[in-house]
Amino acid sequence: MVGSGKQDDASRPVAEKDNSASTPEKARQIRIPSALTVKQLAELLQVSPVDAIKRLMRRGVMANVNQVLEYSVAATVATDYGYEVRMETPATRKAGRIAEVRRKQRPQTTGETGGLKPRPPVVTIMGHVNHGKTRLLDTIRQTNVMDQEAGGITQHIGAYQVEVNGQRITFLDTPGHEAFTAMRARGAQVTDITILVVAADDGVMPQTLEAIDHARAAGVPILVAINKIDRPEANPDLVKQQLADAGLLIEEWGGDTVCVQISAREKLGIDELLSNLMVVAEVEELKADPSRPAEGVVIEAEMDKSRGPLGTVLVHSGTLRLGDTVVVGDTWGRVKAMFNDAGKRVKRAGPSTPVEVLGLNSVPQVGDVLTVTADERQAQSLIEKNRAEREREQAGPRAVNLSNVYEQLSTGRVKELNIVMKADVQGSIEPIRTSLEQIAEEEVKVRVIHSGPGNVTESDVMLAIASKAVIIGFNTGSETGARRLAELEGVSIRYYDVIYNLVDDIAKALKGMLEPTYIEVIEGHAEVRAIFSLSKREKVAGVYVTEGRMVRGASIRVLRKGQVVHESVVNSLRRFKEDAREVASGYECGVGARGFTDFEVGDILEVFRTEEAG
Repeated sequence: MVGSGKQDDASRPVAEKDNSASTPEKARQIRIPSALTVKQLAELLQVSPVDAIKRLMRRGVMANVNQVLEYSVAATVATDYGYEVRMETPATRKAGRIAEVRRKQRPQTTGETGGLKPRPPVVTIMGHVNHGKTRLLDTIRQTNVMDQEAGGITQHIGAYQVEVNGQRITFLDTPGHEAFTAMRARGAQVTDITILVVAADDGVMPQTLEAIDHARAAGVPILVAINKIDRPEANPDLVKQQLADAGLLIEEWGGDTVCVQISAREKLGIDELLSNLMVVAEVEELKADPSRPAEGVVIEAEMDKSRGPLGTVLVHSGTLRLGDTVVVGDTWGRVKAMFNDAGKRVKRAGPSTPVEVLGLNSVPQVGDVLTVTADERQAQSLIEKNRAEREREQAGPRAVNLSNVYEQLSTGRVKELNIVMKADVQGSIEPIRTSLEQIAEEEVKVRVIHSGPGNVTESDVMLAIASKAVIIGFNTGSETGARRLAELEGVSIRYYDVIYNLVDDIAKALKGMLEPTYIEVIEGHAEVRAIFSLSKREKVAGVYVTEGRMVRGASIRVLRKGQVVHESVVNSLRRFKEDAREVASGYECGVGARGFTDFEVGDILEVFRTEEAG
């Protein structure tokens, strides 16, 4: 009954190999569940998915990488590879996962573990819009959070603590996965477990798939809550199949992911969901030392008109107390008051407890770390240190790109190349994914952490920032907001229309042989609203800058009804008869293009620059 959404060893069925002295006569032993995907079978057999698919084809079975296989078919393939096969039971699966989790626990000395005590799990509820995330939390809390939200949709991060059978659970109610990933992008890993809510009458949607990939990238266990089972059109079995197609195989089908059918509105299955949640938390062995000075993470911040700067802090370890001097990122203060999720004043907050802190000198940033210091002098010293570290981070490479990936791999700054891939259609994704994941260079792996059809979005860029990934677009483009964010954060977005070029570039990047390519960056657009004659041979366009900026000396093209009629350089730029170096969006100006005077009202001027691709 233990679920995990981790992509690596924790998400694989448990392989029981013989530990005795190996002999040619004795076959390797392996346990296979009653059902598993082709990809999971390949990982279990330590072969590539392509090899497993070929072996299945020889057996007359046509299957893709996410198709679910029955035990008899999987056992036959395993036998072909020389394994002695046994069926995996729930008991052996649970024992294997518990042993694996315990093995991965960080080694600590006796002195370090002496003060450790169990702490409440921190749980994030994720899923597609209107699938019932906040309604579920509302039901658990027996309060009415939704009535406080505009339109019944969560619009900010809320942190709430509830008590279940004498044990506390901290819930983060997020507006989807964007804020979840934004905190990871700043280095704040705050979630222990993720509950993925999927509506039984709507099924797995694009944002559901994104939430799965974001949780996997964070390396946290996933519990699935199939909501709205009280609806007449509910189809839980279809949801389970869709989850399996997405690589998330539930326990009922032989996988590792706990799945509970619920109705948040009718309060059905809630107790079962919470029971399974506590089992997963118990296996994760979540502990902290409450006797230490507090450390925590800011999950929400605002400037209150009457109370001043406020920060909602989730205490990670130690205990935060009234009067403590704290440093939060680039600011500091003394804790004057603390309020819990019910708005009541509290004097202390232990591990995994969310509190609103009053007393900071300025508004902190989401993801900033809170640290308790002995006095103001130590606080100022720590602030200077934080600022210096942030400046070093900004001065250095903030993100991985194909031009520097070889250097970063060589120096050990990254261990694998993570890729976020977007394509024009779903059918293009699987062959590209398969080709990329077969690339290996001296044990360096290529891992596609998220893929989907459509343009590159801001969410894709945030995931790339958090996971140090490169974004690949195949026969697709990027949304304006995504391009701006990627440029600001130094995230590499590369576009391809031929699969061989895509795969070849990735392989060359891993070997440090990738030659530089150049891309076009749009600086701004302006609409021509009037034409002015400066002389018989010189005319300028009176324009309104609709997006970005106009820059003197930059490359420019004149677009008329979507067609390019001229391309040259901005040789004059004026505002109110004064020469200007640049003019920003929302202002009017006069623009002259070298060698061109035939402007027409309605023309669009596009300013751009060319730079080396990341």
